[in-house]
Amino acid sequence: MTQTTLPPTEKTAPVSAPGRGISDRSRAERKLGWMLAGPAFFVMLLVTAYPIVQAVYYSLFNYRLTDPENRSFRGLGNYAVILSDPVWWTSLWVTVLITVVTVAVELVLGFALAMVMAKALSSIRPIVRAAILIPYAVITVVSAFAWKFAFDVDTGFVNSWLAWLPGIGADTDWFGDRGTSLLVICITEIWKTTPFISLLLLAGLAQVPEVLQEAAKVDGATWWQRMRRVTIPNMKAAIMVAVLFRTLDAFRIFDSIFIMTAGANGTESVSFLAYRQTISRVEIGLGSAVSVLLFLAVVLIAFIFIKGFKVDLAQARGER
Repeated sequence: MTQTTLPPTEKTAPVSAPGRGISDRSRAERKLGWMLAGPAFFVMLLVTAYPIVQAVYYSLFNYRLTDPENRSFRGLGNYAVILSDPVWWTSLWVTVLITVVTVAVELVLGFALAMVMAKALSSIRPIVRAAILIPYAVITVVSAFAWKFAFDVDTGFVNSWLAWLPGIGADTDWFGDRGTSLLVICITEIWKTTPFISLLLLAGLAQVPEVLQEAAKVDGATWWQRMRRVTIPNMKAAIMVAVLFRTLDAFRIFDSIFIMTAGANGTESVSFLAYRQTISRVEIGLGSAVSVLLFLAVVLIAFIFIKGFKVDLAQARGER
């Protein structure tokens, strides 16, 4: 009996696990993004790089505009003066307070408005969106003057409308106290920029797959459970963009404070402090140092938000 020998089996290469690198789709989208936004990015970089470098340069000198001949190098002396001054820390606290309050309220109201715009009937949807976005179209200076007029003790109508509330009368001076002044400033900012938040969140709502919502309903999930486990996780990127952009904008608040209080009653923000040092007191060195510190704070905020949210767009699309 002959024994047949089987031919040697060919060795097959082991199947490697999918890599954790960037997918081809993500790589192509990044390339397209740089092609579309690259020219504008480099133009903006050229426009903004010179003022930033100039501000850093001037911040190292004792430079007063009324006496330019006596300019002297101080190194980090201007920064030491600012950081040791209680005025800086008060302005920083006011800026952080306004930023936290306005962004938090705008996020809640903006999400509610985005839900209304998303659920509105197709026949009235353009009208609803246009009506909601009207405040954002108003120039900030104009809206600040309008709200100042409304709350003014002599020409305003808010006191007569709210006279039924305890503590509010015809002679209530909203701009005579620090707390009420900050309240009016926050109300102005919330009214003006909530539509911006709602517009960004509306784009995020459009990215939530409807099939996931229907599956959650079939499983018996409540509205709050669907919101917490389906809607919000799929809107993480949109929420990050909305909160980041609005936080950076709120941290640089200047117009409303300049129009309403001019920094009186302890309502001075960091931007207003830079304006007062540079324009009012013509202290170019100190004003530039405040501007540099404000720029560094904005960069730090952006870094914390991007790292804190940990948004992975490729993973959100199910590519990993």
